[in-house]
Amino acid sequence: MTHSSDIVVVGAGAAGLSLAWRLLDPPPGVRAPEVVLVEAPAGPLRPPERTWCFWEAGAGDYEPLLTASWRRLRVRAPDGGGPARDLGGLRYKMLRSSAFERGLRARLAGMRRIEAVVERIADRPHGAEVVCRTADGAVRTLCARWVYDSRPPSVPPPARVALLQHFRGWFVRCERPAFTPETVELMDFRTPQPEHGLSFGYVLPLSRHEALVEYTEFGRAPLPRSSYDEALRHYTERVLGLGPYRVTATEQGAISMTDGRYDRRPGRHVFRIGAAGGAVRPSTGYAFAAIQRQSRAVADAVHTGRTPVPPPAHPARILAMDAVLLRGLDTGRIDGPAFFTRLFDHVPAARLLRFLDGTTRPAEEFAIGLRTPVSAMLRTAAELPLLPRRA
Repeated sequence: MTHSSDIVVVGAGAAGLSLAWRLLDPPPGVRAPEVVLVEAPAGPLRPPERTWCFWEAGAGDYEPLLTASWRRLRVRAPDGGGPARDLGGLRYKMLRSSAFERGLRARLAGMRRIEAVVERIADRPHGAEVVCRTADGAVRTLCARWVYDSRPPSVPPPARVALLQHFRGWFVRCERPAFTPETVELMDFRTPQPEHGLSFGYVLPLSRHEALVEYTEFGRAPLPRSSYDEALRHYTERVLGLGPYRVTATEQGAISMTDGRYDRRPGRHVFRIGAAGGAVRPSTGYAFAAIQRQSRAVADAVHTGRTPVPPPAHPARILAMDAVLLRGLDTGRIDGPAFFTRLFDHVPAARLLRFLDGTTRPAEEFAIGLRTPVSAMLRTAAELPLLPRRA
């Protein structure tokens, strides 16, 4: 069976749903394109529920869907020191994928949706086609002017440095009031540090009794599940001293942190978005805000009749600095806890978050760079061009 439309979006995660919604919300007087969304059937190909965090000023597009938001955050040194920092006009926001999907499904009620596994995407002279197979084995061919593929890449692009941000989190409920609801513990370095990279605790308080508590590592490979649980028990019981608590839900994941170059346009009419389109910030693993920037830019280009190529998610100079940091962490040349603790001690939190979002000016970035271990960063920057990019 063949179906034609203006645009096919593959994948119903943050990137796919965000783009579909913005495409179907054109300015007054502009016709909305016909969009078909292809999402994987329930099963192993559909990602589990997850948490996205980002920061922005004021109320954003997804404000009614948020789980929580905060105006203060803290980075704790290995000795536990580190004051809570005010974010000025920014707020750090938490959005659960289930709430995001429920909220956008209502906005996308009139869109055609197909549950199927995509087997092939082919570029054609005047468009592209998507061949997919439904759960009952039927083959569907979807033809469109443009195709946007948000599926994570099966193999990361060749890179000079490649780490993983891998983590496991527990949603916990404590018997006593153990959390400060106003403040996020963004990085708590009171965790045993691995041989390569770094580790930290991460606490998103939902009330005085409830929080998402995560153990995170920047490293070369993920851990066995038992190792995450052991690290979480150590962090919740010995470091945080929560007292009696119960785990109400869990989440686990791994995010690629690499200086590989993502191809956002593998075909004349085929584009990649989301993580596949380079939306993940290499040095932090944050992607949600970049996904929104890409989605808005693509939708605007479609609505105004321009070639809707997703723009780069992050400026080239930012990616170059990230590559230096990742290489420095991987070699041990840069002490991760000392690096991040010093930055948050000496740079206003709001400015640092804007830097992590890639919206600072070069002069601001130079001033931030002076708060880093300059000799180690320069040595690593000189070394990087000599390293081959490996698959």
